Amino acid sequence: MKQNIIKEKSFTFALRIIKMYKFLTLEQKEFILSKQVIRSGTSIGANIEEACAGQSKKDFIAKMNISLKEAKETHYWLRLLFKSEYLKKDMFDSMISDCNEIILLLTRILQTSNENLEMQKFRNTKNNS
Repeated sequence: MKQNIIKEKSFTFALRIIKMYKFLTLEQKEFILSKQVIRSGTSIGANIEEACAGQSKKDFIAKMNISLKEAKETHYWLRLLFKSEYLKKDMFDSMISDCNEIILLLTRILQTSNENLEMQKFRNTKNNS
C-alpha cells in the first residue's frame, strides 16, 4: 500500500495533541483552552481521512480545505497556550513545528489539487469544442 505522508503526520500529531491535553488537564488544571486545541488538533486528521475517501476531486479539495483551517486554528491555540504560560517553550516549539509542517503540506496538496482540477476543466472544454 502506498504511503500517505499527510495521513501519517496528522495521525501522529493528533496523538501528541491528546497527550498534551492530558498534561494540560491533569498537571496544569487547564480545561478551557485545552478543549479547543484537542478539538481542532484531532479534527485535522479526521478531515484528511474523509478527503481521501472523497467522492470527487471537489469533495477531496473541500475536506482538505477544512483540514487546513483546523490546522491554522490549532496553530492559534498552541500560541495562546504558550503565551499564557500553560506550555513550556520546548513543548511549544515541538508542537508548533509539527503544526507548521502539516500546514505547509496541506497548502501544497491544495495548490496541486486545484491546479489539476483546472487542467481537467481545460481539457474537458478543449475536447468538447
